[in-house]
Formats: sequence, C-alpha cells, structure tokens
Amino acid sequence: MPITIDPAEVEFTAIRAQGAGGQNVNKVSNAVHLRFAVHASSLPEPVKERLLALSDQRITTEGVVVIKAQTSRSLEQNKAEAVERLQALVDSVATVPKARKATKPTYSSKQRRLEGKATRSTVKQLRGRVRGSE
Repeated sequence: MPITIDPAEVEFTAIRAQGAGGQNVNKVSNAVHLRFAVHASSLPEPVKERLLALSDQRITTEGVVVIKAQTSRSLEQNKAEAVERLQALVDSVATVPKARKATKPTYSSKQRRLEGKATRSTVKQLRGRVRGSE
C-alpha cells in the first residue's frame, strides 16, 4: 500500500532561482521551496520515526523536510518535481527494513584462518637471529 502525502500538509514558497538565466532570473520567482513538517503530518508513526532517523541534509533538526526545486523555468513544473522528490523520500522509508541475522563462521573458514596464522608465525620466527649449536 503506497503512502500518499496530503497536499494540504505541504507548504510551497516561490523563490528566485540561482545560476544562469539572463535578466529573467532577476525578476521572476520560479524556484520552489517545499516545506513538509513530519511531526504534524498524517503519516503513520513508524514511517515518521524512520524518516526522522534518516541522516539527510534536507531534514532539519525540528523535523521539517525542505526541498528546493529549480531545474525548470516553470513554477508549476518545479512544484511537481519537489512533490515527486518528497514522495520518493517517503517511499524510501515506507517499507520496513529487514532485520539482520547474525551468522557464524564455518568450521573450515576457522581452520583456514588458523593455518594462515601459523604460517605467518613460522615466517616471522625464521626472520630472527640465527642461533648456532655451541
């Protein structure tokens, strides 16, 4: 079951885009800041916890996801792109991660390790001072 984001919980702010664009870039606000408050959202609690646990620079310490979209020259296309990126972020934490099972090394791998240690030990002993029979 895919998790959908309520459009009422998303806040958009139009800002001026960075980079090249000629004189148009100075007078038109086409870039978009999307703000999504995770704590106040209608997402399920486990999804909220996993989303806030991400070490993503787009998530502030207050639990607000901030996404900036400015690739297009259209405000509507930038809004759509920002919503898609937010949806992808939520979808990435929607599935429960599989629990890791601890494994033991096999008997033969233990034997190989010990044989290698013994070989290195003899090599290092042979590097020592030569003792004559006196």
